[in-house]
Amino acid sequence: MAERVLATGDQTTLADRKRRAGQRLIIGLSGPSVDDDLRALVQEIQPAGFVLFGRNIEEPEQVLELNRELASLVAPSSPAILAVDQEGGRVQRVRAPATVWPPMRDVGRAAMHTHEVSSAMALELRAMGFNLNFAPVSDVDSNPANPVIADRSFGRTPELVSEQVVAFIRAHQAAGMVACAKHFPGHGDTEVDSHLALPVVEREEPDLRHVELAPFAAAVRAGVGSVMSSHVVYPAWDEEWPATLSARIIPRLLRDELNYAGVVFSDDMEMKAIHGRWETMTQVTRSTHAGIDVLLSCEQPGLQYDFFHSLVLAQERDQGQHNATVDAVERVDTLRRRFFLNASPRPPLSVVGDLNHKILAAMVRDRGAA
Repeated sequence: MAERVLATGDQTTLADRKRRAGQRLIIGLSGPSVDDDLRALVQEIQPAGFVLFGRNIEEPEQVLELNRELASLVAPSSPAILAVDQEGGRVQRVRAPATVWPPMRDVGRAAMHTHEVSSAMALELRAMGFNLNFAPVSDVDSNPANPVIADRSFGRTPELVSEQVVAFIRAHQAAGMVACAKHFPGHGDTEVDSHLALPVVEREEPDLRHVELAPFAAAVRAGVGSVMSSHVVYPAWDEEWPATLSARIIPRLLRDELNYAGVVFSDDMEMKAIHGRWETMTQVTRSTHAGIDVLLSCEQPGLQYDFFHSLVLAQERDQGQHNATVDAVERVDTLRRRFFLNASPRPPLSVVGDLNHKILAAMVRDRGAA
């Protein structure tokens, strides 16, 4: 296709736009293996990477082989991000025979072991081929009525959560696993699950800054590799749009005030807080202006195609979308250079479910429950 000249005089081709669009997507899959439909989808969109869930996982050897096959489907010049939500407690996709970790609330109560837990967790994940963990939850458990965070948080004060988030991030990344602080700018004071509806946090701005933002500021200072946005409305900053779609929250608070220059992932765009509430093109253009680098579409191939094609068209139609997309892809590539180029060798599968790890998990669970 002939090159299209944008308003700035830059030249870009359809192939360029498609490559950048794919690099702004992390996709999920429906089962424990790669089928022909998934191969065709990946060949078309060439995503930045993949995220696995419980439906994709049978046992450690199978997970490693699946991650290897997924990585082989994308161009080696843009190595696949191979991600998982392995928080501990309720949210851990890989379970026995891998180590089953206690919730982070228990870890926060046994704070002297956070580094050990994070390091061991990272080693097991790396052994199974993962390179990015959507953890730690950096939300403060400030609302007892919160149905979705609760014991996923390290604790109920910003000081404790900040301390624990830093320990977790440093240990994870020292062990070669990219960490992700979530859910910016804070999901701890909601009374609605964003998987099911659109939450609103009515807290005033001074309280938001003191409670919600503090752990994320600490995560940025600790060099966290990535951050995930929340599908939550904060009227003190934006009365209409959730953080994932708000141009007033991530650009101003995370980028400008906290000086974070790394990758920002959206939470799953298939969650009901977002999905079906706005059309796909609106989600794409709003999230781009909101500072989201990579969109997660975790299950539905039809939506994954829709996001891809909307990301392509948005670049063609709007110079601002083009420029923001170029910047987003560069941040993704910078993450790869930082963490993947000189990564240490993958640990052996024998570390998965290591007896010492299980003893550590049991000890932390007991101390946390005491």
